[in-house]
Amino acid sequence: MRPSKREELIEKSLFVFDQNGFHATGMDLLSAEIGMSKTSIYNHFRTKEDLIVEVLRLQDEQFRNWLLRRMYDLGTANHGGPREQLLAMYDALDEWFNHDNFNGCLFLKATGEYSEHDHPIHRQAIEHAEMFEIQLLALVKKASLRLPELVTRQLLILKDGAISAAQVGHIKSAAKDAKYAAQCLIDTHDTSKRKPVQTSFAF
Repeated sequence: MRPSKREELIEKSLFVFDQNGFHATGMDLLSAEIGMSKTSIYNHFRTKEDLIVEVLRLQDEQFRNWLLRRMYDLGTANHGGPREQLLAMYDALDEWFNHDNFNGCLFLKATGEYSEHDHPIHRQAIEHAEMFEIQLLALVKKASLRLPELVTRQLLILKDGAISAAQVGHIKSAAKDAKYAAQCLIDTHDTSKRKPVQTSFAF
């Protein structure tokens, strides 16, 4: 089904914001890039910030669907299970980082440009992180790893750290390095190991 004018506006705006950032993309530039008058844009969205929130919602849906699908496809390619799917997250990130259109993470840009925690744009970016954490936790539990909440948070730190490093551009092997650390983390919390892991952390 052909997208509505509103949906088309959101999709085209996502590309423009991804290329140029949020604050640097004024309404004149946005209008010129997407081929729609400012009046038409304002007919759909009261403010640029309202449009950005919808752009982030679309990006959340697209990115989570893509990443989880690639994790499944790559992780099960050789009859792998949940552990392999968890590690495949970093293989998928490596694909993303090496794509010609990689411009960094739109959600990191959003939290950086709209740093106030109660700002709707900041909250929308955090909601993306929270939704993915829930889905990743479910996979960690399927992998039968000890301390699943802790492992999930640590895997996410490795994921976000790899994205940040790739976005800055100073570590070309960010995804591969994160995968190695993730493998060590998963091995440490593997319930098939005989000895339980001793830890002094508070959870």
